[in-house]
Amino acid sequence: MQPLGRRFWLAFWAIAVSNLAASFDATMLSVALPTISSDLGGSSTEAFWAGTSYLLASTVLMLIWGILSDAFGRRMIILAALLVFALGTILCGVAHSWTMMLAGRTIQGIGGGGIVSLTTMLVTDMAPLRERARLYALIACIWTVGTATGPIIGGSLSKANTWRWIFWINLPIITISFVGIAFFLRLSQKSRSLSEKLRLFDYPGSLLFIASTTTFLIPVTWGGTQYPWSGWQTLVPLILGVLGVILFSMYEFRIYSTKLPQARLIPSSIFANRSACIGYVSSTVHGMVVYSLLYYMAEYFQTVKMYSPVIAGVASLPQSLTAAPCAVVVGIIVAGTGKYRWALWAGWSLVCLGCGLLVLLDTHTAVVEWIFLGAVSGLGLGLLFPSINLSIQASVPQQEAGIAATLVLFFRSLGQALGVAIGGTIFDNQLRINLENRIENAPSSIMELIDRLHQLPPDDPISLKIRNALSRSFHVIWIVMCAFAGLSLLLSFLMKEYDMNQEHQSDQVFLLKDMGGPRPETPAEQLSRV
Repeated sequence: MQPLGRRFWLAFWAIAVSNLAASFDATMLSVALPTISSDLGGSSTEAFWAGTSYLLASTVLMLIWGILSDAFGRRMIILAALLVFALGTILCGVAHSWTMMLAGRTIQGIGGGGIVSLTTMLVTDMAPLRERARLYALIACIWTVGTATGPIIGGSLSKANTWRWIFWINLPIITISFVGIAFFLRLSQKSRSLSEKLRLFDYPGSLLFIASTTTFLIPVTWGGTQYPWSGWQTLVPLILGVLGVILFSMYEFRIYSTKLPQARLIPSSIFANRSACIGYVSSTVHGMVVYSLLYYMAEYFQTVKMYSPVIAGVASLPQSLTAAPCAVVVGIIVAGTGKYRWALWAGWSLVCLGCGLLVLLDTHTAVVEWIFLGAVSGLGLGLLFPSINLSIQASVPQQEAGIAATLVLFFRSLGQALGVAIGGTIFDNQLRINLENRIENAPSSIMELIDRLHQLPPDDPISLKIRNALSRSFHVIWIVMCAFAGLSLLLSFLMKEYDMNQEHQSDQVFLLKDMGGPRPETPAEQLSRV
């Protein structure tokens, strides 16, 4: 391998490694929240927002990071995102109050959204469409490592009462990524004056988008937990958020229909393609299923099976560790054959089957049984991670592939919020029904229920009744997610398969040469030398 090839891969791995910090942050904190809440003296509401504030900030500002990188360059903006994430991490690490913790989590979310969105956009800059499959598969491996080990590390640090290391552990990762990107990533970029850069922003559209998505996501996250779904605190912002999203869509469509060279946050031409629209629906459902399984399977192991947080993290490995090999397989086959619809069909079929099989989980499920039952959905989700993104990029004009890929992440994050919200509503309603008339003086909240469980021997009749009620409540979540996966499978048959050998078009192309003239090497020349 030539030195220039090494620089390509060093730049890529520096970008990819930054996602390890983001994946750690998404998975380590949840198991440690009870300990953090005890140390900081917070309420359950504050602990709830410690996890939610990150997801909200990350989702809402993803597209804004992309617009910033179009104007000021991907390299400068991803370095800025890393610094923002590091600042939030430090605030969380030194926090001695919930105010500082929530501020740090929000800042972390802003930076984390930039990291994941710019990673996707940089891959579209560095390689033509067909070769991106391998790169996305490698990034999926990084995410898998983080999501598989995050709960275990977080649970271990929480148990040792050293939860602040959940945040400090991210700083070396961010430092390595920052240095690697600063030294090895070189991109060509069109020279623009500051006024030209500022004109790239769609200011009214951006403000309307941020306001409407925030107003929509906040009640989605607190509905059924902090406030009831039927309460005005949930319904009013939810309706306003939906109206804001409709108004934003009308605004963007009006700009698109005028054919004037105005800045647009989201090119409306992307949604003119049926396959792309189906892909975004699939990405939303994918996020719903991923987070429902990640969140509620951990709850199942800790409540129904009475495992500790660390063991519950280990029990999640069959689903998380099976995803990475499948993503690699998709990358290799798509890069070799140029065909991707098979991965969508196989992925959704396995997810549908896997979620259906989870209804077999109960209080008496043996270890060997839940290992194989959980692995099926993990295989399917792994196939879908790269294939959904590639199918959308193949169906849109290549000069818009970067923003199209970022929208995949946005809709997946939206699905994550919806998945937790839908699952929580289903669980609360079903648990109330399952406990009614079966247990005297049944606790009114899940936390009281868990506390009561831990006070009883595992073979106590009351303990068994509570755990059976919990198990049946989880079953309904798996059935609903199975139905969503089945719908996505049917929709995937309507997607057209586009040619993967499309011409690489990007304003910011990876440079293999720092000197010797302004012309960057073409993607074909780059890949032939890597």
